[in-house]
Amino acid sequence: MTAANRQETDVEIRNETENGVAVLTPVGRIDSNSAREVEEALLPLFDQPRPVLVDFAALTYISSAGLRVLLLAARRSKATGVPLRLAGMSKAVDEVFKISGFAKLFQIHADRAAALAAGGTG
Repeated sequence: MTAANRQETDVEIRNETENGVAVLTPVGRIDSNSAREVEEALLPLFDQPRPVLVDFAALTYISSAGLRVLLLAARRSKATGVPLRLAGMSKAVDEVFKISGFAKLFQIHADRAAALAAGGTG
């Protein structure tokens, strides 16, 4: 396996439903090599009439390519009326969101439990 092939698997994506909420958990890194995979898993979740939660508890890094995917998700959320929540950010990921100004664009919860308790309005 080449280094390029290994980079393509920098993220594992877990999809599940919990308490009527579609939960996507990226594990590892979201960067230019893995952003497309996350986008392809995340955006279709807005086709269902249930809130979407991205749980970052197992995410170690997010690049501008990953932020772009979340911006697309926010736009899809607004267009469909399907709430989007983010949760479980590490200090490093939280800092990227704050520095980029993205923290102001999303409802961010401390962890999955808090996001799930937020109810159906996002």
